[in-house]
Amino acid sequence: MLKYIVKRIAIFIPTLFVISLVTFYLSVNVPGDPVEQMLNSNSEMGSSANAQASEKAYIDKREQLGLNLPIFYFSLTNKAVPQNLHEIPKKFHRQNLERLIDKYGNWNEIQTYYNSLKEFEFKVAKVQKDSTNADALINIKEKLQKLYINYDDNAIKSSFASITTNLNVSASLSEVKTYFQTVEGNYEKGVKGKATVYKKYIPAVHWYGTQNQYHQWITKFMVGDFGISYQDQRPVKKVIWEAVRWTVMLSIVSIILTYLIAIPLGIKAAAKKDSTSDKVMSTTLFMLYSLPVFWVATLLIMFLGGGDFLSWFPAYGVGEVADSDGFITVFWIRFYHLILPMICFTYGGLAFLYRQMRGAMINTLSQDYIRTARAKGLDEKNVLWKHAFKNSLLPIITLFANVFPLVISGAIIIENKFSIPGMGKTAIEAISARNYPMIYTIVMFSAILTMVGYLVADILYAVVDPRISYNKK
Repeated sequence: MLKYIVKRIAIFIPTLFVISLVTFYLSVNVPGDPVEQMLNSNSEMGSSANAQASEKAYIDKREQLGLNLPIFYFSLTNKAVPQNLHEIPKKFHRQNLERLIDKYGNWNEIQTYYNSLKEFEFKVAKVQKDSTNADALINIKEKLQKLYINYDDNAIKSSFASITTNLNVSASLSEVKTYFQTVEGNYEKGVKGKATVYKKYIPAVHWYGTQNQYHQWITKFMVGDFGISYQDQRPVKKVIWEAVRWTVMLSIVSIILTYLIAIPLGIKAAAKKDSTSDKVMSTTLFMLYSLPVFWVATLLIMFLGGGDFLSWFPAYGVGEVADSDGFITVFWIRFYHLILPMICFTYGGLAFLYRQMRGAMINTLSQDYIRTARAKGLDEKNVLWKHAFKNSLLPIITLFANVFPLVISGAIIIENKFSIPGMGKTAIEAISARNYPMIYTIVMFSAILTMVGYLVADILYAVVDPRISYNKK
């Protein structure tokens, strides 16, 4: 058995490596810019004295978070794509530059055009502070921002025409107009006039070594350093620890309740197959299983949580406790607030597990050795619990392997609905904020729990069924 466990753990390592790669790649490529979101939420972008100060704040924050590094050890691209494209600070700028590279192939000219756009933007911001042509400059800035995300020639020319029109409203904007003429020239004569499309058909490999985002993250993760949360600058480890206790509390209680209720009901239903009680129970639980959890949560809040009807239970939060409160007081407050979420956690699994237990028992009760036991005169209770029950547990054990990941997926809906500060709510907040370290950690822990679940299930197989052995003979 020990050799088997070691072997399974050894298989887990490459599996986790693949999961980490997929998770990392998908996370860093989702729409949105975490740095910009952080600065905007902290009013750092808006409070900057000018565009240059705002740009510096962005670059400093990006470097602080390690997002200025390349994503992976190497990149498979083409000759048109430069090795240092990751050094372009803003994400949506990089994405548009990639489109321009794919279209024209001449990075040096595209970079010159991009730099002239930035110089023009800084000049516009500087002039805007003391200019009487506020409306014209506002329109210019709007069209300028479109140039950062446009790679279509017609769209770019349309923005150029609009900017030119607004620059011509006053002679005081002549200096700004000079900078803009440079932008136009760099695009028409450089980007379009010196296109080298053939480069994008020549493959290229760029090697970055260990100085990349993935290496920095995975090496720290392996030693228990999960990074710093982008949202509140706290260690991810601390945030996870504060959140996981609520999810674990809810999940453990719900799992215990589910198994304690579903297994006896399933056995009883199988023993009285096709009886009225069996049909009523099966129909009722099937209806429960078909109900979406968010809808059930809404109904519970509406009817029992102080919505439009009864106010029997708190609908949100986990309750407020004082340091001076005793164990009994704290327990009752927490329990009282978690009754409704616990119902949502339990009912779906209860219905599903019941159906599986019933089906497994019905199949077992049809076996020859059960008929033999009955023929020997054993009472029905002994037949059910001593002979049939143990041999019906294999499907239930298989389901146990999926309990842990389902806990987190279920918590995402339930915890957000009831405002419980657990792993589910933390995961949603992390995704919304593009909080990469938090997302990586939650996904990796979910994967680890899944693997642990399957390992425990394999061990339980051998415990329940003596015919199953992992020792080679």
